Amino acid sequence: MRKIFFVLLVFSYFSLASAAAREIEITVQDTDLEIPLEGAIIRSWDGSEYECDEDGRATLVVPDDRQVVLQFVYPGYENGRLVIPLAGNSFSFGMRLGGVLENRELVIEARRPETSETKVGRSVAISGEALSRTAEIGFVEDVMSSIKLLPGVGYTGMFSAQPSIRGGDPGDLMASLDGFYVENPYHWGGTYSIFVPQMVESARLSHGVFSGRYGHSISGILDIASKNPDTTEMGFGVGVGSSQTDFNVSYPLFGKGGIMAMGKVTYWDPFVWGAQALSKAVPEIDAINSIKKAPFIRDFSITGNYRFTDSLDFRATGFLGSDGVGAEYHNEFNNSRGHRKVDLLLDWVNTNAFLVTGLTYNPRYDMVLRGTAGIGLYQSDLIADIGLHLADDDVSLLIPDEGGSFMPQSMQIEETLTQTNINYQGRIDFDWDLGNGFLLAGGVQELYSRWLTSETSHSEVEYAEGQSSNALFDIPDYKLDTENQGLSSTFYTLGEWTSSDGKFGAELGFRLDHFHFIGRDFTIPTYPVVNPRLNLDYKLLQNIGIIDTLTLTVGTGLFSSINDAITNIDVSNNITDYELKPNRSWTSIVGGKLDLYGGYSFNLEVYYKSVFDRAYVRTDVYGKVGGSSGYSVDNYYFDGTGQIFGFDLMLQKMYSRYLDGWLSYSFNYARYRDPHAVPETIPVGQTEEDYPATGNGWYFPSFHRFNYLNLVLNIKPTQAFNIGLRFGLATGTPDSSDNNKRIGFSWPVDVKFSFYKFNPKGKVRREIYIAAENLQALVYDAQLLSQGENYTGDEDASEYRPVYDMPIPMISFGFKWSY
Repeated sequence: MRKIFFVLLVFSYFSLASAAAREIEITVQDTDLEIPLEGAIIRSWDGSEYECDEDGRATLVVPDDRQVVLQFVYPGYENGRLVIPLAGNSFSFGMRLGGVLENRELVIEARRPETSETKVGRSVAISGEALSRTAEIGFVEDVMSSIKLLPGVGYTGMFSAQPSIRGGDPGDLMASLDGFYVENPYHWGGTYSIFVPQMVESARLSHGVFSGRYGHSISGILDIASKNPDTTEMGFGVGVGSSQTDFNVSYPLFGKGGIMAMGKVTYWDPFVWGAQALSKAVPEIDAINSIKKAPFIRDFSITGNYRFTDSLDFRATGFLGSDGVGAEYHNEFNNSRGHRKVDLLLDWVNTNAFLVTGLTYNPRYDMVLRGTAGIGLYQSDLIADIGLHLADDDVSLLIPDEGGSFMPQSMQIEETLTQTNINYQGRIDFDWDLGNGFLLAGGVQELYSRWLTSETSHSEVEYAEGQSSNALFDIPDYKLDTENQGLSSTFYTLGEWTSSDGKFGAELGFRLDHFHFIGRDFTIPTYPVVNPRLNLDYKLLQNIGIIDTLTLTVGTGLFSSINDAITNIDVSNNITDYELKPNRSWTSIVGGKLDLYGGYSFNLEVYYKSVFDRAYVRTDVYGKVGGSSGYSVDNYYFDGTGQIFGFDLMLQKMYSRYLDGWLSYSFNYARYRDPHAVPETIPVGQTEEDYPATGNGWYFPSFHRFNYLNLVLNIKPTQAFNIGLRFGLATGTPDSSDNNKRIGFSWPVDVKFSFYKFNPKGKVRREIYIAAENLQALVYDAQLLSQGENYTGDEDASEYRPVYDMPIPMISFGFKWSY
């Protein structure tokens, strides 16, 4: 009887299931080239497999009463998955060249969601085609070129990879590579980052109330996930451009892992030569003639992973890079105003290296244990020697009009600086899926840093007869020799819950950070800080008409970081026990994300940040009498505050056949206050003009902009041709002489034309491209100095001032080949 009942039950189930089913068509294609992938395998929800035809299409049957997940596999491409909603009969899926781990379930090989997915109120991620098309452009291909186009990221211009994140200090952005904190991931002092698109699988910017797993920042975390080498086939790629050559090669290891090596070399000599020739017609770039050693970057990295068993993985990444620039300028000439002589000598070289290792272990199917350890090194060496001489008859500069400024007859400045940062890191993270939608996580982290700084600055100033001392040129002698250490210890735990229907979600985290400062012959203990964080999510709408999901979120939390300013503290600064404090912020956010069928999404987030215990330095000069330049003393304070609020919105259309991209707009209001920016008693020989004009009151920081907009478009007339367009609009930063005035707006325009050739049945891919950055320079050079209204950012014209980002377009071209 039981057997008969069971057979009838099974027969009834499948009969009902087949009655409540629909037939759908799936088209699988190459993400970058939009070409069909014949032979791609689609694994259905019930275990069935379907092979795509010559047009990349396959037809299959799915249930009509619930969503299902399809898995996609194709040799030489990274596996993927697609959620089939309750509505629709035709879908497309894009696959990208990369590692394929055959005969393994997707849930094992895929990255954890928090490292590669966008989460409203927490982070925004960029990967795949969107990353490559926006980062592989310009004289130096850089992942930060993509990050700077995301909402909440302040405009920095062409030559800065350190943007302000939602009103925060640019130096507070912390970068993490596969769980390892890279303390100084930049070339040329922050001009570009070390993250090239060829080594990056995805980049996630966490600038909301992000998980307690991450810390050491009150503004944002840039989490970089490196690419995995192919486990079954060898790969090779090379790119040759107008200013750089890069290569990458991968080799499989017995089907269980692989090794990938990448290198990059830049050569800016052609650009420098061209700019020097152009300077005869464009005098604004005459300084280019001083360059004798063109800026250079030399990078090499190697990544490897290996799966010992189904539950044990090992990976390691090593990086070694250097950059520098040299200038030697000598000029002696006569003009109608007299005789002048200028000498400049500059030599600047930086070295960056790190090694990261990681081990992932699954003690059981619902547990993950990860261990990460690494070491990093950064060293910068700078030598500068500047000399200036003016003849006595150059009276327009030597003897000023009433209220005017003047220059001394001669001035010589010598500067040497060596900075070395060494850090050791280790962390253990544990995740446990408790079932019924509950996840428990925890971990410990240790970060040891050692900072060595040696700096000397000496100046000699001579004034002509009738001149008096000018504070602008009386630069005090400066000497610094420090050897400091810092130990950051962290413990965190968090819990996540998702309701059975997926509508409700919550994350409650608790993070404890403690920092201990060790100087030469002294130590400074600090109090530990507690950083609780809470996020709540609710899917208000789901599968209604054209609406896929409408998700609302609210979050609040505390964050802390260590300011770079403290690395040069000396025993002479007389900082008492527990006086040193980490930077703190309290951040709250309300947001919503609307996902529509057809690949459209709209995201809106409103935030408020209160910054407190922020570190800052005030420099006082003593002994500045009788023409003596005197000596300087740095004073450290830990009571800086800030008030920041704003909103970000983003409209996105991804992975379309003919047109995709995004439009984002951000408004930000950020004011800071340094209660001790001006001392109660001004040192003899100094005046209030030697200190910030804003005094001890509120001010807009130098990097602040009220508004910035970004438009990113990929136009694809054919599968073999792509036009990439980037347009930005940003209001100006505060004028250095008047905090209430603004330097004029910027509107960068970049374009890239790419021509592809790819055989869908082969493995060779070719690309030829030409790109032009800073095209607006053809019609716009002098920026407008304006009066900024404090709340709206509206600007009223007052005067013109020639402030240049780069007064000429930047043209680059190249060729890429991969197998």
